[in-house]
Order: sequence, then C-alpha cells, then structure tokens
Amino acid sequence: MAELTKDLQLELLAEFQMLPGDLDSLDPAHFGRVEREGRKLYRYRAKDYRIYFENHSAGVLVHRVLHKNTLRDFLFRSNLPLDEEDRELSKAGGFWQLIEEAQTKK
Repeated sequence: MAELTKDLQLELLAEFQMLPGDLDSLDPAHFGRVEREGRKLYRYRAKDYRIYFENHSAGVLVHRVLHKNTLRDFLFRSNLPLDEEDRELSKAGGFWQLIEEAQTKK
C-alpha cells in the first residue's frame, strides 16, 4: 500500500472499512475468499484494486493491494472464467508466494 499515492491510499481505506466481526456476513459482490492448507485470505474489490487481507489477533491484516488488471490479465492468459478467480488463486503457488513476500518485508 505504501507504493500508492497518499490520496489513493485514503480513498481505498475510506471504502474498505472492515472489522473482524464483519467477516461472518460478507457481500459476495465485493468480497471473495482464497483458502490453502487451512489459511484463509479475503479479497475486497475497491475501485480498480483488490485488497487481500486476513483476520488477525490484532484486527484485520492487509497483505497486498493489487491493481485489478494484474489478476484479470492472469485469468485471461489462463482462460479461466472470472467466477473461478478465488478457487484458482487458492491453487496458484505464485499468489501465495506474493503474500508471503509481503510478510517477510515487515
């Protein structure tokens, strides 16, 4: 998120107002879920970006904020239907490596 302009950060955070208790009643129009080996990440669609986060003891932990075209391009190249996005991301090792890289940089 630090790579985004401050104005864009504020816009996205204003739209992404999430509390851990809200994870029980997510709107599927804006939220998705990616799971692997018992780990659950959530995806929130905000403007042209996708925010990947998980429930954490300290609250909601944001791992990555990616421009939507990054994922759309992946799906297009893979010829996957868009409604399969979360299921296929769960299987993609590169996606999980991207998430883990964000954790090691902290």
